[in-house]
Amino acid sequence: MSTPKRHLSRTRLTCVWAVLLITVPHATAAELTLPPGFTASVFHEGVGPRARHIAVRANGDVFVSRRTGELVALRDANGDGRVDEIERRKLPVTTGLRIQPPFLYFSDDQSVHRMLLDDGLMPSAAPELIVSGFPKQGSHATKSIALSDRGDLFVNVGAPSNACQQKTRSPGSPGMDPCPQLERQAAIWRFDANRTNQRQPDGERFVTGTRNVVAMAWHDDALYFVMHGRDQLSTLWPRLFDDEDSAEMPAEEFHRAVAGANYGWPFTFVDPRSGKRLVAPEYGGDGVKEADADRYQKPLYAYPAHWAPNALLFYTGDAFPARYRGGAFIAWRGSWNRAPLPQQGYRVTFQPFAAGKVTGPPEDFMRGFEGTEVLQRPSDATWRPGGLATDPGGALYVLEENEGRIWRVTWQG
Repeated sequence: MSTPKRHLSRTRLTCVWAVLLITVPHATAAELTLPPGFTASVFHEGVGPRARHIAVRANGDVFVSRRTGELVALRDANGDGRVDEIERRKLPVTTGLRIQPPFLYFSDDQSVHRMLLDDGLMPSAAPELIVSGFPKQGSHATKSIALSDRGDLFVNVGAPSNACQQKTRSPGSPGMDPCPQLERQAAIWRFDANRTNQRQPDGERFVTGTRNVVAMAWHDDALYFVMHGRDQLSTLWPRLFDDEDSAEMPAEEFHRAVAGANYGWPFTFVDPRSGKRLVAPEYGGDGVKEADADRYQKPLYAYPAHWAPNALLFYTGDAFPARYRGGAFIAWRGSWNRAPLPQQGYRVTFQPFAAGKVTGPPEDFMRGFEGTEVLQRPSDATWRPGGLATDPGGALYVLEENEGRIWRVTWQG
């Protein structure tokens, strides 16, 4: 396992960054930075708040899901890099969004549907129900999805709690053991992507012990994901953890999904400062006690805490320099749980990657979304990056959720 420093340096890579100044009328000006040779242009000023994920068709048309239950379709008809046509449709879509020709797959908190693509900008077909029957829950309810090239549909079923406590989010409350939430939740489930009207029990619990996975992608015959870590170490266990511990732990973990494997929630978490997997305080941990090394999967990389990974994209285009091909871009939307310390995340990083392994430390790729030097609350951020996609020419699309703004990133050399 790669062990990072205490946090990714804010200055490690920025000394050579190119700068792109973009202003918005109602928020603090945000200065977006990119590596030299890259340019970010505004593809669309904003499809609306609560934008979630983005997908691009082979013909270049762009789809965006919004948490409001709206699918937005956009087209650059004249090829100038900006949207000329836009259509909207109310559908059971609030989060997941994937294209697997000839279908567009999408999800809400309770179900996954697909819709046949046609020659129009917005598909006219009625949605087909692929799977439903997931438990109703308030926390981590989004059903992020990924598709394999052999007919598998993977669905995130997040944990409905922070740490499976007997009394949720209550100081000193022990964890339930066994944790009943592991029966149908805190897992990634696998279904037949081409079978309609499935229920959750018709599928397979592919992996377990995943608190919440919003960022996942199929790449080189394997499923990869970046998992959200738990919250509130210092508020729930103040005798064991201080505010700095709570801000710096646990890691957001990058993994390859291995069928039947356990990824540790709620019994353990990874400290990104040491790289060690620790026993959670709800289950007898004290911030030092290590978990059984052979029982749980080791992450490919342990990222800083509470950055909130929202999208994972492996770059398979050829428009960027060769070192980017096969590597992973991750969009970090930021979280609230570093408080009272300043917030972090709010960036797109590039993770060098090849042959199923991390080949170097993560690099800041697109920075400056916060619009302020010190961010105390997520609501203070100008933009929160959330969705990633590439078009047929290899350009990278970055979607943010506050306004639904979309950037198109290209390499000029």
